[in-house]
Amino acid sequence: MAQKVSIDPFTRIEGHLAINLEVEGNYISDAKCVGEMFRGFEQIMRGRSPLDAQQIMQRICGVCPVSQGQASSLAQEDAYGLEIPDNGRLIRNIMLGANYFHNNVTHFYHLSAMDFIDVKGILAYQGKDRMLLDIKSWVQQEMRSKKLFPAAPFLPRYETRYIQNAEVNISALKNYFVAMDIRALAHQLVAIFSGKMPHMASNVPGGVTEQVTTKKIALCRTKTRQLREFLETEYIHDVLAVANEFPEYWQLGKSCGNYLSYGSFAQAKGNTNKVFEPGVLINGTFSEVDTASITEQVKYSKYSSDSGRGKTNPEPNKSGAYSWIKAPRYNGEPMEVGPLSRVMVAYARPGDSLLKQYTDQFLRQIGRTVEELDSCLGRHAIRIIELQLLLDRMEEWIEKLEPGQPACADFTIPASGKGAGLTEAPRGALGHWISIENSKVSNYDCIVPTTWNCSPKDDKEVSGPVEQALIGTYVQDKDNPIEAARIVRAFDPCLACAVH
Repeated sequence: MAQKVSIDPFTRIEGHLAINLEVEGNYISDAKCVGEMFRGFEQIMRGRSPLDAQQIMQRICGVCPVSQGQASSLAQEDAYGLEIPDNGRLIRNIMLGANYFHNNVTHFYHLSAMDFIDVKGILAYQGKDRMLLDIKSWVQQEMRSKKLFPAAPFLPRYETRYIQNAEVNISALKNYFVAMDIRALAHQLVAIFSGKMPHMASNVPGGVTEQVTTKKIALCRTKTRQLREFLETEYIHDVLAVANEFPEYWQLGKSCGNYLSYGSFAQAKGNTNKVFEPGVLINGTFSEVDTASITEQVKYSKYSSDSGRGKTNPEPNKSGAYSWIKAPRYNGEPMEVGPLSRVMVAYARPGDSLLKQYTDQFLRQIGRTVEELDSCLGRHAIRIIELQLLLDRMEEWIEKLEPGQPACADFTIPASGKGAGLTEAPRGALGHWISIENSKVSNYDCIVPTTWNCSPKDDKEVSGPVEQALIGTYVQDKDNPIEAARIVRAFDPCLACAVH
C-alpha cells in the first residue's frame, strides 16, 4: 500500500509550492506539484494602457523581472510592427545576460546548495588545516553578523548524507556568503542601463530609454570581468565538487524527454540569429516552434475556464483540482523548458550552434555524456555552460555599443492589434501574448517556464515534467525525502511566476 509523503511547504524556492508523493517500497509511485495561490496578473492588465504592461508584468517575479519585462515589450513590438535599434538590442542582451548570472548564482548557492552542504559538520570541524579553520571562523562570523544561524536556511535539516569532504564543505559555505555580493554585482550590471534593479525603469517597447556613454561601457566591462572571475575560480569548482560527492545524481531526475525553447539573445536585427536557438523536440523528433500548437489544459487546475488558450477564470473550489498552476501542452505533450531544453534543442537542430560547442567542450572536460544531462546534476552543470557562453558574448556586445546612437525607436499605439513576445528566461521558455482593442488591453496571456515544468496532470491524466522526474525515484528514508527535494530544486521552480 502506498504511503503518502508531503513536502509542504517546499522551501528555498521562489513562491509557494507543495510536493505530494505516494511512495511504495521506497519508490515514488505518484507525484503532484501543488501551486498554492492565485495572483491574477492577466486580469490586472485588462482595460489598461498597453504601456503599463512592461512595468506591471515585471512584477510577476523579483528574480527574473528582466525576462518578464522584455517578453512584454517584445509582445508590444510585435503588435506595433516595431524594430528596435542595434543599441537597444545589445543593451537588452547585456541586461538579460547579467540577470541569468544573478539567477544561476542564486539558484545554486542560496536555493540548492543547502541540500548538499553539511553545515553542522563544518561548525564541528576540529582539524588542523589552518586555512580551513580560518574559513570556518570567517563563516561563523558571517552567520553571527547576518543572524543566520541556527535559523533558516541552515536549520531545520534532513537527517541524511551530506558532503563528507571538509574542504569542499567549507569552500561551498564560504561562497554562500560571497555569492550574495556577486548577486548584487550582477544587479548593478543590469542597473547601468535599466536605472534600477529589480524591475527595470528603462524597459519600453522600442528598446531602452537609457543612452549609451563611454562611462557606462567602461562600467559594463569592469563588472563583467568580475562576474567571470567568480564563475571561473569558484562557481564551476563548487558545482563539480558536489557532483564528485554525489555521482548517483547524474542518473536521478529524468524528465518527460520532450523539450521546448523559444530562443533568446538576438544577434541581428529582427530578433534573429539567436545565441539560444528556438525549437521543439518531441520523442526525438525536431521541429520549428509553432505557438498555435500550445494549449493550456485545466482538468486538475483550479480554473472554471475551458482548456484552450488565454482564458483565466479562477475557481478555488473546483472538484478534483489540486493546483493553481495550469497544464501547458505542445501538440498535447508535456514539455520540459529551461537550461536542459536549450541544450537538447541545440543538439537536435540542424547546424552546429554555439551552445552545442560549449557543451561538448565542457562534457569532455568532466567525462560526461549529453544523455547524462537529463538529470539532477545535469541541470546544475548546464547553468555553468550557459554562463560561460553568455559572458563571452556579453563582452562582444559591450564592445559593439555606439555612444550617441539611439537605443529606442518611436512608435504609436494602434487602435487594435495582437502580438506575441517569446524569449528564454533563465528558467526556460517564456511567452507573453497581448490583444489590443480601442487602444486598450483587451486580453493578456502569459505562459511562463515553471507553468510548463511544474504543471499538474493534464486532461489525459499525463503528469507534468517535474512530476515525471520524481516518479520512480528511490527514497531511502520516507521521513527525510531529500532525493525528491534535490530533484525538484534542480529545476529552479518559481511558483510566483507559475501562478501569475
